[in-house]
Amino acid sequence: MDAQGLHIQTTPREGEPIVRADRPDPCILVLFGATGDLAQRKLFPALFELARSGLLPEEFALVAFSRSAQDDNAFRAQVKEGLQKFARTQPLDEPTWERFASRMECISGNYDDPAAFQRLRERLDTVGKRYNTQGNQLYYLATPASTFPPLLKGLAGAGLLPREEQPGQRPWRRLVIEKPFGRDLETAKELNRNLASVLDERQIFRIDHYLGKETVQNILVFRFANLIFEPLWNRNYVDHVEITATEALGMEGGRGHFYDETGVIRDMVQNHLLQVLALCAMEPPTSFGAEDIRDEKNKVFRALRSVEGEEVASHVVAGQYKGYREEQGVAKDSRTPTYVAMKMNVDNWRWQGVPFYLRAGKKLAKRLTEVSIHFKAVPISLFSTGEACQRLQPNVLRLRIQPQEGIALSFESKVPGEDVSIAGVTMDFGYAESFAKPVPEAYERLLLDCMRGNATLFARKDSVEQAWAYVTPILRALESGQGGPIHEYAPGSTGPDAAAQLLAKDGRRWTVIK
Repeated sequence: MDAQGLHIQTTPREGEPIVRADRPDPCILVLFGATGDLAQRKLFPALFELARSGLLPEEFALVAFSRSAQDDNAFRAQVKEGLQKFARTQPLDEPTWERFASRMECISGNYDDPAAFQRLRERLDTVGKRYNTQGNQLYYLATPASTFPPLLKGLAGAGLLPREEQPGQRPWRRLVIEKPFGRDLETAKELNRNLASVLDERQIFRIDHYLGKETVQNILVFRFANLIFEPLWNRNYVDHVEITATEALGMEGGRGHFYDETGVIRDMVQNHLLQVLALCAMEPPTSFGAEDIRDEKNKVFRALRSVEGEEVASHVVAGQYKGYREEQGVAKDSRTPTYVAMKMNVDNWRWQGVPFYLRAGKKLAKRLTEVSIHFKAVPISLFSTGEACQRLQPNVLRLRIQPQEGIALSFESKVPGEDVSIAGVTMDFGYAESFAKPVPEAYERLLLDCMRGNATLFARKDSVEQAWAYVTPILRALESGQGGPIHEYAPGSTGPDAAAQLLAKDGRRWTVIK
C-alpha cells in the first residue's frame, strides 16, 4: 500500500531560547588553504552569511595564508568572485561585502619556511591591535592532511600555538582540521599524537560538516525533548534502523584521483554516518554539554560488534558503478568501492538484537540522506486474518537530513467508508514549510561554535580512534579480497543487487529511494 501524504501544520512557539548560544569571542581567523575549493565553496560563503546576519563578532579579522603570492586586493577579488557563485543569499549585499572585505588580509609563504610563520606572527600582532581581537586566534587548516605536520611545526615553532593549561584560558588559541582524520587506525593515532604534542585536546576541533546540519542536530532534540518517542527507542519496539546517504553525482569536478585513494567507506562511513548512528543510538547524556554528549557517543562506538576477515563478506556489500574506472584520475584496475551497504550491531542493553543497516554511494538514483527507524509490527491484527493481516505496515519514522530537511512518521488509518479498509498515511514536518527562518548551512553553525569554543558538534580523539578501530578490519578484508567481491552496478540505480540480499536474508528490505 502506498502511503498517502498527510501534512501536519506546526506553530513554532516564540520566546526565549531554552539553550542560548554564546556570542562568539573577538578573534582572528587564520585560514590555510584559502584559495582552495573548500574555502571558496563553503567557508567564505558561510563567513559572509554570518557577517550579513550580524553574527560575527565586531572585533573580527581574517588573515589568509597562501602559498601563491598575491596582494590583499587580488585576494579579495578572488573571494568576491567565489561568493557571487556560492553565497547562500544572492545578489551580494554590497555594504556587507565592503565591511567583510575590509577585515580580510593575505600573507604568502611556504608551509615549511620558518621565516614565513614569523611574518605571520608579526602580521597577527598588527591586525590584533588594529581590530582589538584580544589575542584570540583560530587556525583553520583547509588543506590536505599531508600538510598538517609542517603546519603544526611552523605554527608551534613561531609560538603561535601555545598549549592551553586550564579550561577557559584567555587569550585562546584553537585549531580546526578537516577530515580525513587518518586513513586507518594507525594513521589516525599518528595524527592524534602529532596534535597532542602541540595542543591540549580542548583546543582541537575536528570538523565534520554533517554534524552542522540542522536535521542531524535535531536528532537530540527530537529524542530527548519528546516523551512519546524515547520510551519506544529500544530493542523492545524497534525492529531495525536504516541510515542512507546516496548521491546522484559521480567524479565531477576532477575528484577521481582523490576518491580512488579514499573510497566510500573512508569518505562517508567512518565519519559522517557513524556520527549519525551514534546520535541515534546513544543514551541520554547527563547534560547538553559537549563532553557529556561526546562521552555517550563514544560508548556507542565502543559497543559496535567488530567484523573481521571472512565475516566481512556476510555483513558488507561493496560496489563500484559501471564506468568508474574510465573516470579521470582513476586507476584502470581500481577496486575502490563507490558504494557500500553494511549490517552493524550495537551490543548494549538498549540495542541488542536490533540491526543497523547503512548504505552510501555515488552515481545512484538520487541525492538523499536520511535515517529510517522501522518499528516492530503489531503482534496480532484485530481487523482481519490471513493475508490481509500481513499487509498491515509497521510504523516508520524517517529523519530527512538532505534534501528537504524534515521528519515523517507513517502509520495505518481507516479509509472512509462502510468497510474497514486500512491504508498507510504519513505525518510530514518540513523545516522550510514550518519555520520562517531559512535553514543555515552547516559551516555557518560550525564556524560560530569554533569561535565560541563549543565542541559539541566536533569529533573527539577517542571517538575518532574507536570509529577507525571498527572500520579498519573491514577495509583490510575488502582490499585483500577476503571480504568479498566488488559488485558492479549501473549508474542511476539503487546499487548492486547483492545489497538487497543483505537485508533479504534477514527477512527485510531497504526503504525505496524515491
